[in-house]
Parts: sequence; C-alpha cells; structure tokens
Amino acid sequence: MQSPSSPGGTVADAQRGNWVDRYAPDWLKPYGRLARWDRPLPLLLLFWPCGFSLALATLGPQDRAFDWWALALCLVGAVVMRGAGCTFNDIVDTDIDMRVARTRSRPIPSGQVSKRNAVVFLILQGLIGFVVLLQFNLFTVLLGASSLALIAIYPFMKRVTWWPQFFLGLAFSWGALVGWSSQTGAISLTSILLYIGTIAWTIGYDTIYALQDIEDDALIGVRSTARLFGDKARLLVGVFYAITVVLWGTAAALAGAGWPVYLGLAAIIAQFGWQLLTLEPKDSTNALVRFRSNHWVGLAFTVCLAVSGWLS
Repeated sequence: MQSPSSPGGTVADAQRGNWVDRYAPDWLKPYGRLARWDRPLPLLLLFWPCGFSLALATLGPQDRAFDWWALALCLVGAVVMRGAGCTFNDIVDTDIDMRVARTRSRPIPSGQVSKRNAVVFLILQGLIGFVVLLQFNLFTVLLGASSLALIAIYPFMKRVTWWPQFFLGLAFSWGALVGWSSQTGAISLTSILLYIGTIAWTIGYDTIYALQDIEDDALIGVRSTARLFGDKARLLVGVFYAITVVLWGTAAALAGAGWPVYLGLAAIIAQFGWQLLTLEPKDSTNALVRFRSNHWVGLAFTVCLAVSGWLS
C-alpha cells in the first residue's frame, strides 16, 4: 500500500528526483527511504562532528597527521548509524507519523515496509556499525557503544519533554568525542567543550527544522523546542548558536589552533547570522533551507581545523 500523497512510494519531504528514487533497485527503495539515504545532508550533520574532532586532534604539540582512514570509517559509521537511528525512530513513531502531513508517506506508515522487516533492517545496520567501530581502539569502541543508550531514548523524548532537541544533540554530537578518542585513546576538556558546543549547534538547527511541523505537533501533542520557544525562536536559536561559537573557539584555542580556525569561525558566524536574519518561522520551506545550510558550517569548521593542523 502506498500513501496517496506519495506517488510511486516517494516520501513527501524528500527532494524530488533524489538518487534513491532514480537509481536504487525497486526492492531497495523503501529501505533506502527508511534509512533516509534519499536525504544525505542531515547525514552529514552527524558526520561532521567526527570530521572536526579528527581535525582538532591534529593540533598541538603531538603534531599528528590527519587520519583519513578514520575519517572514512566515521563516514561509513555515520551512514549506517544514522540509518539505524531513523529506522528505530520510525518504528517507535509510526502512530505519530501517520498523523503528520510531512511524515505520513514514510515507508512504515504508508505500508511500504512492515515493522517486522524494519526491525531486521535495523539489526543489520547495527551490526555493520559495530564492525566499523571495532576498527578503533578499545576506549573508542566502548565510547561508541555507549551512544546506543542515547539513540534508544531519543524517539520517546518528544512525548515527555519540551527538549527533545537536547537529547538529539547528545546523540548526534557523539562523534565529537569518538573522533578525538580514536586519535588519543581518551577524552579531555578540549573534546568535552567541542561536544557541548556541538550539542548547542544541534539544538539550534533542529529547532529550525522542527518549525516545519509546529502546527501538526501542537494538534497531536508532540513537544519540541520550536513549540516551547514560540515567538522567541529566532532569538533563542541565536543564543544556542552563540554558545556553539564560543565553545568551539575555546576548544580550538586549547588545542593550539592557528588563524585559519578563527577565519572559519568568522565565516560560521556569518552563516548563522544569515540564517537568523532571513528565517521565517511560519514558512516551512524557508526553515528547511536554513536547516540544510548547516552542512556548510560543519564543512567550514572541519576544513579550517585541518588546514590549521597542516600549517602548524
């Protein structure tokens, strides 16, 4: 059974003509949509904390070379764990997704994938992620495995707290710790500041994302920071973005960053400013564009940290 709002089984909030809809075999398309392979930009928001923590670890007196192999492993891990997280979220949220216009065409509520098959797909992705994690040192393996608790509780948070974006931040920012520990075998004040700053970034951009569903969420009782902040959403997102810049800058300074990092932070401030000044909270398309632009924030920070490490 296909949702009447999604011709050919496509998902309403996925970009038309995405690579999954165009090129994936028919049997794989519903699972690709379930894992959100048709929307790669949010995947990068999970990946970039790994990237900029790996780059941060090249700074300072240790003079480490950038670990491209670790970056590749983190990318694969991000693909499968984001897919596993989305699959688990959709299993848990089927009743909610069926009542929200943007999500009712997703594979489980639209009948493209049964819950039983979704569970099997979830386990398969988790096993691949575990194999990837085993390529790192023991501390990183244990650290990465501990994130499963955060992934497991996140889908339930919108039912019990106005701050599900905070819990998403806890899970989505974990790569900031994993990337660092993969190089150092431990965590430190520098990585903790990076992690907290990334949580603040996630709260900011996911509040913007949640603006798309604010009316449906209000009708069915789903909570979010978008609803909590209300008319002050632009101001409070700006507060979290400011926390992000301060904590990332402090972490970079502690690691011994050079001028390219501060140039990158200036560009990030400009990007955040553009988002806030042009944000139209009641325009879902406007909010989606500004949410997606955060990909460039992660890329800029990673590249500037890597350049600083290369120059040092």
